[in-house]
Amino acid sequence: MRLLRDVRRAGRVLDVLLADGRVAAVGRDLDVPSDVERVDAGGAVLLPGLVDSHVHLTQWACARRRVDVLAATSPEEVADTLLAQAGPGGDLVVGHGYRDALWSRPAHRDVLDARFPDRPVVVVSADLHAAWTNSAAARRFGLDDATGVLREGPAMALLAALGQVGEQVLDRWVHEATGAAAARGVTGLVDLEYAPVDVWIRRQRPAVRIAAGVWPDWLEEAVAAGQRTGDPLAGDRVTVGPVKFVVDGSLGTRTAFCHEEYPSGGHGMLRIAPQELEPALRRATSHGLAVAVHAIGDEAVRVALDGFAAVGCTGSLEHAQQVHPADLPRFAEFGVIASIQPRHAVDDRDAVQVHWPTGVERAYPYAALHAAGAELRLGSDAPVAPLDPWDALASSVHRTVDGREPWHPEQHLPFDVALAASCGGRRGVFVGDVADLALVAADPSRTFAQEGAEALRRTEVVATLVGGEFTHRRL
Repeated sequence: MRLLRDVRRAGRVLDVLLADGRVAAVGRDLDVPSDVERVDAGGAVLLPGLVDSHVHLTQWACARRRVDVLAATSPEEVADTLLAQAGPGGDLVVGHGYRDALWSRPAHRDVLDARFPDRPVVVVSADLHAAWTNSAAARRFGLDDATGVLREGPAMALLAALGQVGEQVLDRWVHEATGAAAARGVTGLVDLEYAPVDVWIRRQRPAVRIAAGVWPDWLEEAVAAGQRTGDPLAGDRVTVGPVKFVVDGSLGTRTAFCHEEYPSGGHGMLRIAPQELEPALRRATSHGLAVAVHAIGDEAVRVALDGFAAVGCTGSLEHAQQVHPADLPRFAEFGVIASIQPRHAVDDRDAVQVHWPTGVERAYPYAALHAAGAELRLGSDAPVAPLDPWDALASSVHRTVDGREPWHPEQHLPFDVALAASCGGRRGVFVGDVADLALVAADPSRTFAQEGAEALRRTEVVATLVGGEFTHRRL
């Protein structure tokens, strides 16, 4: 048992008793045994623990150790950044974060070869849907693309290969990444990494709850093992998550499947046909596995929703970055959660204007989804965006990060809606709740009202608890 003293909840200063992993009592002058641990919260504000509903955790753990090239505005600038930061030696150089949607020249193997004629180099795109290699890396990984740029499936296979740094090293990196998440108030995340879920069985106890997603490559193994969503995989913090199906690509690589043609030509990439999606959804859900369907372009969103309708199942639609108005009410109609990553709207605003010029009004329609009754969940898609729920929250209520006016402010979410969506749907802390909690120095709603969205990104988390146990503590 543990007593949190002098916490602020709904504007009142109260004490909170935690027992057996749950909130046992809330009030003043609670009658508790004398040997109960008492923790003075000093007036910190009590919130439900924050949940990142879409993370690629291994990629995030690795990206934290890669060369950041996000600021580069040309292929040459990427190569120069890598050369300046790679250090001596001949080992593999990995960069992360290139965005070429607005470049005047495309990424190409020759640019990397000019700086790294012999040392292997791989640069991962910010959206994880492309990987750019030089000739030395192509030889090392057995690649034969003439441009050095891989997209979608081949790129993701290469990313998986990059993560093979040894089990002990990788597990340590992942554990450290969960600790960093806990320091931002995160108590749970949905890990949609392209990997077997059984990797979690060997890992140390993470600092957050993990719902480990299953990819179709391992679906039959999960079915054969009798694994169902919510079943424990490792201790009480790691469970089986949803099966992830990928309908299309991304805006950044111009592979999101859209109704309108891209100015550069084509409608994007349909990675799974409707006649294949429906039986796949049925196979997963009939065996107790929830589903999470990646769909970014408006036609991909329609394909996904049609699949949910045909099977009669619920689940989540991941990203929903472009939605036709006629499809907005279908989320609530079918009970499909809109799992969105608000920082993408901030980062992609210029790319949308260039590549979706006739679909801007359908892009990142967060307020429209909420108005149509959709249940929302917020996430980061880390490492596409930082694994920081306060950044996602700020981006959802005020869509700018660089001093410009907010982009399509009519799509801002109400603060209370966004906060609940950041907390896995929880709207407060109540007796009987699982004691997954965050304590912050100041009321975030007041911070936003008085100081604006940028101040939300600086939210000070003083403690995080999972099942009543501290995973981050500055009290």
